[in-house]
Amino acid sequence: MSEEEKARTGPVLACFAHPDDAEIAAGGTLAKWADAGRQVHLLVLTNGDRGSQATDEDREALAATRALEQEAAGRIIGLSEFGVLETPDGELENVPAVRAAVVRRIREVRPDTVVGCDPTTWFIGNRYINHTDHRAAGAVVVDAAFPAGGNPNFFAEQLEDGMEPWDPPEVWLAWSREPNHFEDVTGFLEHKVEALAEHASQMQGDMMQFFREWLPREATDQGTKIGVQHAEAFRRLILD
Repeated sequence: MSEEEKARTGPVLACFAHPDDAEIAAGGTLAKWADAGRQVHLLVLTNGDRGSQATDEDREALAATRALEQEAAGRIIGLSEFGVLETPDGELENVPAVRAAVVRRIREVRPDTVVGCDPTTWFIGNRYINHTDHRAAGAVVVDAAFPAGGNPNFFAEQLEDGMEPWDPPEVWLAWSREPNHFEDVTGFLEHKVEALAEHASQMQGDMMQFFREWLPREATDQGTKIGVQHAEAFRRLILD
């Protein structure tokens, strides 16, 4: 069966490390799915409290600000809901407690599609070291999707809360060096860019202008690979 024939229409669970990661990595795709009527849920795995270069920044206040920014961005994307874990920025690890939180959401949402980032991506080009939280988030998502989500012997205490095991049929990993799927997001690039702009604490100075120029250029480059105006790239795993 082709990928197109296996197109999903059920709920989506996106899990990324920081507020603003989902918009940068997959904002067009998430907006497209929400517009098509899919319930799109987001779980942010850190509170983003170190997302500043200022030495006098109040980290607790910054985390609160970033949650409000994520809420505003989510309205533009069309999220059904979002949640943020309390893990401090820069301290995310692929440990049982974090996996349990993601597994819990998998069992609650029962998504057709889980979206995260590729944990194998350490370097992007020759100018960027992928953030430790990004790599950890990707590993958490992959391990939560399989084997933990569908195996009742992982986090069995959740079954007592009425949550049955769930094997996500698909996992889509953004920021991959080995993408095998390019999703047409023509018509949704502006949603992606404007949602990112809501993360004002991060998009200071020339940063937002950089993304306003780079995101369309990147989407155009990816789009040429499938003959559309704009696309986003993923490593797509079909698990059913």
